[in-house]
Amino acid sequence: MADADIRDNADAHRYELPVGSEVAVVIYNLSDRNLMITETLVPQALEGQGIASRLAKHVIEDARTRGLLILPVCPFFAGYLQKHPEHADVVHPTYRSILGLE
Repeated sequence: MADADIRDNADAHRYELPVGSEVAVVIYNLSDRNLMITETLVPQALEGQGIASRLAKHVIEDARTRGLLILPVCPFFAGYLQKHPEHADVVHPTYRSILGLE
């Protein structure tokens, strides 16, 4: 189920989740059918609240819906996928091998 609070700001190449006066983001590059996740940024005031995981879940669902393969260059995102191997289907085959998801 999509998170209605998160939006894909395609012009800025990032998913955004506003929380109060702060904004947490996942920065990406889109090429062909590949979604390269380069950074996950959560303001310090929002750390420890599951915000990054909430963003990751949304991005994964969006990639699956759009038929995209994720290239998790971002360390947080790569770690999240390693902890949640049920999402291996949306990970680019090269990264499946790197992350031990095969």
